[in-house]
Amino acid sequence: MADGQTPPPALSPAEIRILRAANPKPRARDFAHANGLTEAQLVAAHVGHGVTAIDPTPDRLFPLIRTLGDVMALTRNDSCVHERRGVYSDYRSGAHAAMVLDPEIDLRIFPAHWQHAFAVAEPAADGTRRSLQVFDAAGDAVHKVHLKPASDVAAFDALVAALGLPDQSGTLTLAPRTPTEGPKPAPARAEELRRDWAAMTDTHQFLTLVRRQKMNRLGAYMTAGSPFADRLAPDAVTKTLHAAADTGFPVMVFVGNAGCIQIHGGPIRKVVPMGPWINVMDDRFNLHLRSDHIAEVWRVVKPTRTGDAISIEAFDAEGGLILQIFGYRKDAPPAAWDAFVRSLPALEGAAQ
Repeated sequence: MADGQTPPPALSPAEIRILRAANPKPRARDFAHANGLTEAQLVAAHVGHGVTAIDPTPDRLFPLIRTLGDVMALTRNDSCVHERRGVYSDYRSGAHAAMVLDPEIDLRIFPAHWQHAFAVAEPAADGTRRSLQVFDAAGDAVHKVHLKPASDVAAFDALVAALGLPDQSGTLTLAPRTPTEGPKPAPARAEELRRDWAAMTDTHQFLTLVRRQKMNRLGAYMTAGSPFADRLAPDAVTKTLHAAADTGFPVMVFVGNAGCIQIHGGPIRKVVPMGPWINVMDDRFNLHLRSDHIAEVWRVVKPTRTGDAISIEAFDAEGGLILQIFGYRKDAPPAAWDAFVRSLPALEGAAQ
C-alpha cells in the first residue's frame, strides 16, 4: 500500500458471503488471498450459514474426530499439501506437543497454534461436504479433516453439538503473521556443531542441538556442510518422488506448519506432474507440491543408534521448510533409499 493511503475498510461477514456466492469456483485459500482475507475470516463469515464455531482444543477435538471413522486428513503450508486417508486412532495428549499414531494418520500436533476451529457443512453437486477446519492466531490453516462417503455423519453432528462455542457471531480477532525465520548460520561454531552432530544417537536430538548453538535448521546445514549436509539441485525432490514410485522403496514424507506436521509412511505409486505442481495421486495418500517454490534442497545425514537417517529436505526462498522425505525404517533398514539419496550429486560450488 502506498504511503498516505487509507487501508480499505474491513468487509463484514455478510459482504464476504455475497462476494463468495458471486465467485464460488476458486479454492477457499485462493479466494481469501485474492480478496485480502485470511482463510479463517472466510470460513467464519459463514457461521450460521452451514458453519459452526467449535472448540479447537486438541484434547477435546481428537477423541471425537476418531468417532468419524475413515476420513481424509489435510495439513499444508504455502508450498505443499499433504492428504492422507485413515482413522484418527491412538491420540496421545501433550501440553506442548501431542500426537496421533494411527498407521495411516500420523500427526505431530502443537496445541498452542490451534486457536480457531469450525465445523463446515457446505452444499456441493455430490451432496453435503462436511469438514473440520482449524486455524492459527493469524487465521492461517493448521489442519483440516474432510469426511468421506463412509464417514459417520451422525458422529459429526454429535461432535458439533458437543464442541459448539457459545459465541457464534463469526467475528475473529487475529494476530499478525509470524514472519519466516531466514537461515541462521554460525561459521565460527562450525567445529563444535560438527562434533555434537557426529555424537547424535537419535534424530529428535537435532533441533535441541541446533538451538543450543544459536542456529536454526537451515543455518546448521549451511554451517556443518559435507558429509552431514550437502546442497542438491532444486529438482532433486521431483527425482526422489519419481524414483520412489518407480522402484517401490518406501518413504516417509513430512509436511507441516507451525501447528501440525503430517507424515506419510510407506510406498508411493503414482507421480503426476501438472504445470508447476508435482503430485502423488495414490488411493490413500495425495501430495501436491509447488516445485517452482523450491529454492534449496539439502541431503542431510543424521547419526542414530540404528544407522544413519538420511533425508531430502526442501526450503522456499525465505528459508521456510517445505517438506522432508526420509527412508521408511519400520520393517528393515532403508538400503535402497540410502543408496539412491547418496547417489544424488551435490551442487558444485554450493556455499557450505
